[in-house]
Amino acid sequence: MDLPIRLISTDFDGTLHADHEDPPVPVSLQQLLGDLQQQGATWVINTGRDLTSLMEGMARARMQVRPDYLVLVEREIYVHRDHRYEPLADWNERCTEDHARLFERLRPDLPHLARWINDRYDADVYQDPYSPFCLIARRTADAEAICDYLARYCRQAGDVQVVRNDVYARFAHVGYSKGTALAEIASRLGVTAEGTFAAGDHVNDLPMLDPEVAGHLAAPANAVPEVQAAVREHGGYLCRRPCGHGVEEALRRILQAEPT
Repeated sequence: MDLPIRLISTDFDGTLHADHEDPPVPVSLQQLLGDLQQQGATWVINTGRDLTSLMEGMARARMQVRPDYLVLVEREIYVHRDHRYEPLADWNERCTEDHARLFERLRPDLPHLARWINDRYDADVYQDPYSPFCLIARRTADAEAICDYLARYCRQAGDVQVVRNDVYARFAHVGYSKGTALAEIASRLGVTAEGTFAAGDHVNDLPMLDPEVAGHLAAPANAVPEVQAAVREHGGYLCRRPCGHGVEEALRRILQAEPT
């Protein structure tokens, strides 16, 4: 019987991986992912981390299986070849160029946006190698209010979005997200949305928790309310268990379902 899912996309922190558990990624989930890979499925870790941080996290978690693809900083794509991860050159180069043009255009507005935030909230605004405008708020409620303001700016500025995970946020190009990167991988593999599974726990996962990108959606029990609501609305599966245990629960439910 053909697998009902050919492409599996999992967020890392809070979805696949849990710092408070030992091991952080359940062994039974690792075994299931490995079995599915052997049967021809492709597995993607789709994360906001950069390559160094993710590789360190995977090593510390003592993971015995390796994803076939990585989506890093919610936009860059890497493929596993010959025991290492190599960049998907054409996609990543286009991504870098589009972000550079966007950020150059936005740069004159950034000091004003930073002043608006600092006059009202206790939040740190800074730049990193991936965005000239990043912030960390002290409270989730402050991050939500700040991001509402920034979203209004983005609507009039064009081609820019706020990517948020809890109290952290940054500007990014609207054409690049966890969802568009996953869709690019699916297109290159010839996999439809109906054959794609996606699981995530936070708001930066919403672009891949979209039925146009993935026909099988799941949110672990620890997912934030916005994610649970979106998955429920799209007819996805709300797991009873958290983090990696929930991902395994969802995958097994799909695999054991009777054909329709």
